[in-house]
Amino acid sequence: MQHLALIGFGAISRSLVATLCDQPDAGLRALSLLVRSAPDKAHDAATQLCAPHGIAVKVYTDLADLLAAQPDVVVECAGQPAVAAHGEAVLRAGIDLITASVGAFADQALFDRLKATASGTGAQIILPAGAIGGIDALVAARLSGLEVVTYTGRKPPSGWAGTDAENRVDLAALTEPTVFFEGSAREAATTFPKNANVAATLALAGLGMDATRVRLIADPHTRENTHEYLVKSQAVDFSLSLTGKVSPLNPKTSLSTAYSLARVVLNRSGAIVI
Repeated sequence: MQHLALIGFGAISRSLVATLCDQPDAGLRALSLLVRSAPDKAHDAATQLCAPHGIAVKVYTDLADLLAAQPDVVVECAGQPAVAAHGEAVLRAGIDLITASVGAFADQALFDRLKATASGTGAQIILPAGAIGGIDALVAARLSGLEVVTYTGRKPPSGWAGTDAENRVDLAALTEPTVFFEGSAREAATTFPKNANVAATLALAGLGMDATRVRLIADPHTRENTHEYLVKSQAVDFSLSLTGKVSPLNPKTSLSTAYSLARVVLNRSGAIVI
């Protein structure tokens, strides 16, 4: 894997690039970025990270131009609308798509369309674990027969700022942990598109968007993002809790998301994959 393309160059993308630059086995020689605005600014920021490692940077504002450069893989890091806007074209070009905004697939029509396109070209849609862990165990349990998958997401009130949570509770006035949403993973991913990718990932790995149950909590006593889920199946019952450190570039994002993406990218060229 020598040529990596990224859709978006925000907090996740920048952390991803910085991580890959620090990995001598990454084999990265070229980085292409697709941005909506300020391409010069994105080019300068990416070059600052990449130039010391001999990685060439090019920035595009048109997806067709980026695809014409024939990257080995495209990583989406720009939010759910970017999956809808660009995913089909990437797959139609026969290029694998790693999707950070897994919540986009709560849209069943989009999911079906992209899956059909990938099947037709042989490209793959790759869904990273993101801020959650234990996906391998969940998928294995699904093969045995799942009974229950429930997820609880807990963030500080600032982590829910700018979302529909503001219409449900007074985030600034909270003094105790408050559940402001209970419903399906599909509802969570649709209503909180920037905050519920974990719920969507668990749903796609497990019982599906409608059968996976979700609770979302604003907790003024924490500064971290906590993800908890419970699984009951024919093969194994387990529960898992992860407390992710907040990205210093975006309080709505778990820092581990960028490292999860880096793992997926590195596994594409690694002699040993784990």
